[in-house]
Amino acid sequence: MSFFDNPGMLAPPRVTRIDLSKGGFILACSEPLGDVTRCIGDWLEYWAERTPNALFLAERDAESGEWIRMTYAQVREQVGKLAQGLLDLGIGPASPVVCLSDNSLDQALLTLATMHIGRPFATVSSAYSRLAKDFSKVATILQELAPGAVYASDGAVYASAIRASAVACPVILSTNSYQVEGSLPLAEVMRTRETPAVMEAFATITPETHAKYLLTSGSTGRPKIAINTHRMLCANQKQIQQSWPFLKEEKPVLVSWLPWSHTFGANHNFNMVLCNGGSFYIDEGRPVPGQMEKSVRNLREVQPNLYFNVPKGFDALIAFLEEDESFARDFFGRLRAVFYAAAALPQSTWERLERAAQKVLGEKVWFTSAWGATETSPLITNVHWRLDGPGSIGAPVAGTAIKFLPNGDKLEMRVKGPQVFAGYLNNPEKTAEAFDEDGYYKIGDAGYLIDPEHPEKGIAFNGRVAEDFKLTTGTWVSVGTLRVRAVTALAPFAQDVVVTGHDRDEVGLLVFPSPAVKDIPQDVLHAHIREGLRKLKAEGGGGSSQSPTRAMLLDEPPNLDAGEITDKGYINQRAVLARRAEDVLSLHNSPKLDRVVFLK
Repeated sequence: MSFFDNPGMLAPPRVTRIDLSKGGFILACSEPLGDVTRCIGDWLEYWAERTPNALFLAERDAESGEWIRMTYAQVREQVGKLAQGLLDLGIGPASPVVCLSDNSLDQALLTLATMHIGRPFATVSSAYSRLAKDFSKVATILQELAPGAVYASDGAVYASAIRASAVACPVILSTNSYQVEGSLPLAEVMRTRETPAVMEAFATITPETHAKYLLTSGSTGRPKIAINTHRMLCANQKQIQQSWPFLKEEKPVLVSWLPWSHTFGANHNFNMVLCNGGSFYIDEGRPVPGQMEKSVRNLREVQPNLYFNVPKGFDALIAFLEEDESFARDFFGRLRAVFYAAAALPQSTWERLERAAQKVLGEKVWFTSAWGATETSPLITNVHWRLDGPGSIGAPVAGTAIKFLPNGDKLEMRVKGPQVFAGYLNNPEKTAEAFDEDGYYKIGDAGYLIDPEHPEKGIAFNGRVAEDFKLTTGTWVSVGTLRVRAVTALAPFAQDVVVTGHDRDEVGLLVFPSPAVKDIPQDVLHAHIREGLRKLKAEGGGGSSQSPTRAMLLDEPPNLDAGEITDKGYINQRAVLARRAEDVLSLHNSPKLDRVVFLK
């Protein structure tokens, strides 16, 4: 039975619209927000008492390959010991514990322990410490955070970054602690007995207590650190529950690689499992060649009932689903929903996933999505009805209002609700810039009603306002819309594209090739790209703003150190255009380049 066979499993969309002057309006959820939990730790205390033997967390042992599983009672016990250890280190209420490494069982315990005693936790993208050649960025971040302690999983991997950052606080390492002089093994910090001091600290937590500090995606220079309070995170999970009532009946079982340095993987997914008493399997795989096989193995064994990913992750998954029918049967076996976020899902990806599901299930799988940001913990809208295709980001969740204001030829969206942050850490200037005169957060995204006469049908995402530009003809180019259409038109040979043409007569594309281009003759590849450009022109009705006339196939993949791509896998358009200015110049001014395909 699907969700749609039982009307009580998904809440009907309930919205109200208030028209403003000059073409603007406010769309709000008419359903009031229910009672919100005081703090994150209340969930752990509840499930450790109510379902102590239920599985909460699991990760594979690196040596044996077997799952290490922890129940809610076991997690609570370890969290208590670790929380006591942190108190014994003298970490003050305003001093965050900062993690530099990837998702792990140890990090999960440390996160929960830190928040259990009212201290904020921050996870910095491991790429800044593990993959980067220059540690100045992580050093700047740590300086801004002023941590009470720094944690990393492996001293052998993270020692260089820790030493380069010259942190003046305790350093905690799960393994190879000898690599950093004076550091503490995590096992030693946990080698203690919980005292009443832990629950005394727990009792002082209020909804406004800082729970997490998260860096905004793609930040450069001085980082913007979004304050996430317990109120924000707990309100957001209540909002999800009210739009997805099925979570009360069917506990979520997740297999996820999405990094906890980002709000999607941590605040949305991890917290959803904890809030609803579900099970979280930490996926050591990644959507890249050589690593995706690990994810496939985990998905096959666990068979999650909900699957969350970003478009890059779906692109990697599809090839395995199409090539291995037995894996497809395992993957879709008890799957109730497929959720995509962080970037728009191309139509071609949607269709391939539907075909894979149809082949083994005899029916389509439910696609759902949402919209949000680091500053909104993260959910603003949610899809809780059947979708016919990608594009919808849902309707506002309970207690949330979205203001739509004309901006160029788009409608800029601004947000207000209990899940919206109050400001950036130690940055009053950026905080003031983030809100308008009515207290709405200026998220910088654009959208429009799918059906203006029926706003309950939801909102369509319309790209980032700041990414759009004008051609010399004065015509606006909607970058977000064109990018998704272009990836679909150039499938399967385009992993992603960057739209060019600012202050020029025509639109162009910088194309990051997908693995499918391997061993494809250049003339065949160019012919496919040219046909894709023809499709875009036909779909765009000949309009110059949505009809690229040229495309350049890039030789170098997006560079993480240069900020061209985040570890969630989406492209930073601005960073690519700035770093590859010469490629943009060649694309528009050098028609004889072998790498450039023209629309004839």
